[in-house]
Amino acid sequence: MSKTMLKDRFQKMLRAAFELGSSDVHIVPGEPVRIRVDGELRILTENPDSAANCFSSGETEALVREMLSESAWEIFLNRGSADGAFTFEDRDRIRFNIFRQGGRTALALRRLDNKFRSLEELGLSDELLRVCQFKYGLVLIAGPTGSGKSTTLATLLDQINQTRSCHIITIENPVEYIHKSSKSLVSQRQIGIDCPRFDQALVDALRQDPDVILVGEIRDLDTIRTAITAAETGHLVFASVHAGDAVGAIERLVGVFPAEEQTAVQRLLGMVVRCIVAQHLIAASVTTADSRSRSFSKNGQQKQKTGNSGGRVLASEVLWGTPAVSNLIASGQTRQLVSIMEAGANDGMVTLDSSLVQLFRQRRIPESVVRSLARNPQLALERARNR
Repeated sequence: MSKTMLKDRFQKMLRAAFELGSSDVHIVPGEPVRIRVDGELRILTENPDSAANCFSSGETEALVREMLSESAWEIFLNRGSADGAFTFEDRDRIRFNIFRQGGRTALALRRLDNKFRSLEELGLSDELLRVCQFKYGLVLIAGPTGSGKSTTLATLLDQINQTRSCHIITIENPVEYIHKSSKSLVSQRQIGIDCPRFDQALVDALRQDPDVILVGEIRDLDTIRTAITAAETGHLVFASVHAGDAVGAIERLVGVFPAEEQTAVQRLLGMVVRCIVAQHLIAASVTTADSRSRSFSKNGQQKQKTGNSGGRVLASEVLWGTPAVSNLIASGQTRQLVSIMEAGANDGMVTLDSSLVQLFRQRRIPESVVRSLARNPQLALERARNR
C-alpha cells in the first residue's frame, strides 16, 4: 500500500472514530482498532472487511515514522516510546503516544478539544477564574489520567491570555493546546524538540522574563523543586499532578523528596500553594426525565443524552490557599484539610464528596460511583438521600 493510500485510510479511520464521539483511539498491529467512548473501550467496527478494522505491523510502523520528527524517532528507538501531537484536518488537535509492546509498534491517540471552553461548560465554577488574577504562587490541577486536567489548564491560560498583559511560557510534552498570543505574549516549548527535559526547561524559563509558567506535569524531584522555587520568587505557576484529591496532591509532591527535606518542602508549599483543583470525569447515567441535561466528554464537548447513559460529568474538589490551609500544609497536617474544605464553602471550597452528592441527587451518577470515589461513602449517600 502506498503512503498516500495508507494516510487516506488512517484519516478515514479517525473520522469514523470521532463521529462516534471517541476520546481515544488505540492501534495495535493485527488487532481491531479500539476506541474509548464515554470512558468505555470498544471495537471501532465489527466488519472484518472495513478499512478501519486493523492495521498490519508494517502499516503501523509506516504511520509512526511519518508522525515523528527525527529527534522523536531517536527517542523512540532508544526508549521504546515517544510522545507527539498533530492537527487533524485543520481542526482537531491530536495527542499521541507511540510505544513498543510484544516486539510490535502500537499507537494511542487522544483527541483534544478544538476550541477553549468556559469553566461552566467544563463543569467547574467561574469562581476558579480568581486564580487568573494571582501574580505569584502555585496552582495545581490534580486527577487521574483522562480526567481533563489539560483542558482545565488550557481554559485558565486562555483567560489570562485574553485579559492580562504578561508573558506566558508553557512547557509541555507534547504541546497540546495551541495558544496564539492575544493580550499576552505566549511562548510554547515542547520537550524533545525545543528543550531536553522539564526541569531544565523550567530553569531556563526563569531567565526568559516570564509572568506565568505552565508545566505540563510535575512528577520528578528536580521539576517539583524548581516549580516551587519559581512560585516562591514571584511567578504564577500552573501544573498538573496525578492525584485523586487535594490532600493526595500535596502528599504526592512532598513524598518525592527525601525524608530529611520533607519538613522544609512542606513549609515552602504552605507559602506558595494558592489553589488545588482535583477532578474526575465520570460516565453519566440518566434515569429520569432529565435526559436532556448537559454532560461533557473529556475534551469538553457538550452531548445531549437521549437514553439511559451518555457523556461524562465532572466531579471536582477545590482547595483555596487560605491562611488556615497554608498553616496546615506547612505543619504537615494535611489530613485536616478536609475539615477546612467542608467548612469553607463561603471561601469557594468544595469537597469531592459534596460534588459527588450533588451529582447523585441530580441522578447524573449511580450509587456505585459515590461508593468508589467518596472518602466517606456511607455518609455521602446519607447526605444525598436526606436533603
